[in-house]
Amino acid sequence: MKLSVLMSVSSLLLLSACTGIRAPDQDAELKARWVVLGENGQAIARAITSAASCPALVQDGVVLPMTVRAAAATEAQRKTASKSEISKPSAFPVLTCEAVIAAGTKQARIGSQTLALPPAAIEKIVVIGDSGCRLKAADNYYQPCNDSEKWAFRSMIAKAAQFKPDLVVHVGDYHYRENPCPDDHPECAGSPWGYGWDTWHADFFDPAAALLKTAPWVMVRGNHESCARAGQGWWRLLDPRPLQAGRDCNLESNDLRGDYSAPYAVPLGRVGGELAQIIVFDSAKVPNKALALDDPAYPIYREQIQTVDRLAGTADFNLFIEHHPVLGLAVEKKRSGGLDVKPGNAALQALLQEVHPQRLFAANIHATIAGHVHLFEALTFATDHPTQFVSGNGGSSLDTPVPQPLAADVTPFAGAKVAHFSNSNEVGFMTMERYVDHWQVRAWNLQGKVLRTCRMTAKQTDCDATTP
Repeated sequence: MKLSVLMSVSSLLLLSACTGIRAPDQDAELKARWVVLGENGQAIARAITSAASCPALVQDGVVLPMTVRAAAATEAQRKTASKSEISKPSAFPVLTCEAVIAAGTKQARIGSQTLALPPAAIEKIVVIGDSGCRLKAADNYYQPCNDSEKWAFRSMIAKAAQFKPDLVVHVGDYHYRENPCPDDHPECAGSPWGYGWDTWHADFFDPAAALLKTAPWVMVRGNHESCARAGQGWWRLLDPRPLQAGRDCNLESNDLRGDYSAPYAVPLGRVGGELAQIIVFDSAKVPNKALALDDPAYPIYREQIQTVDRLAGTADFNLFIEHHPVLGLAVEKKRSGGLDVKPGNAALQALLQEVHPQRLFAANIHATIAGHVHLFEALTFATDHPTQFVSGNGGSSLDTPVPQPLAADVTPFAGAKVAHFSNSNEVGFMTMERYVDHWQVRAWNLQGKVLRTCRMTAKQTDCDATTP
């Protein structure tokens, strides 16, 4: 079968070259095409198409067929985080196609679009998160998806693309349009909703197109991509690992498989003698309180944290990236008025303490990056704890900023003494640039203004308000 496809594609290209007849243009049917990095940094070409078959991937002039990751289908309505009357079946009238990009490939394209391939050493990274437009009946919250200033994800993407990164990291929560926009809300009128392709296209793929073309992506899963929410689309469209029946979030009875996935590492190469990598951790189903010992998730996460330690031993400098901040802060409004400052995720802290009681992380995990809290945050510590960055200000409804300066007794984790804390609820993104002897981390807003600059080494991180 594969041989016949190769022969037909090759014959078509030969005919086109010899006769001047142009091969069929699949661009109009291609809804998205990009490169996602998976385990060990494997580059995988992805394409989403409304055509009846997958497009070809051209690698250094060699034409190869892409395989079907997920066929077009409408999945039966399942139990979701929303009431049944404001849920519906998830329709995916598109093919998701994929192909492994061979190591050493210098150029690859799908249709007319050249794909962004990772360099041997990744030196410029853009980090974004929590980007979709929130339509949520349970909170009676309907973000103005039709207003590009009040849902500014597309503008943020355009600004971030100007940075020309080697890699984009999304720290989770791509999808927020869970329920229909009410008739009396013209600012979101006509928006698709639910968990099918039309919503994924509106909430992520269409506005993110400029950055999907610019660089390969590391895609981290958020709680909005859990099985009871947009998990079906997560597995069909974004996760870098092979799609498996029963691990696709289509049936609630399989959610214990679909809601969890093992950590993996993405190498960033060597700069100045330092070998760095990203460790991706799936925290989609982490609760906000410590897990009971008999909770089915407890042994799953415990084993995964042991895997993180093993992965961390393979590089000099490790960035632990997941959705829920372990050492971040958040604000909760009191019923009586005023604000409560909340510490980092209690479930992850309790699990990590079992292995590393004080530091939570192995000594060669130097920073942790998350989203979930809809702010930018930078936290450094006078105690031996990794730097925490939060990049959750990608365009979804923004959170109330944490009051500054912090009260003396405020900490994200008992025993962690905060040396520097800053935060912002302006829509924006974060950049990380590697130099021979340090990393420069900066937070940006939509106008291209630097909100915060930090200089990070294996020994310490120092943050300032100005660009050096």
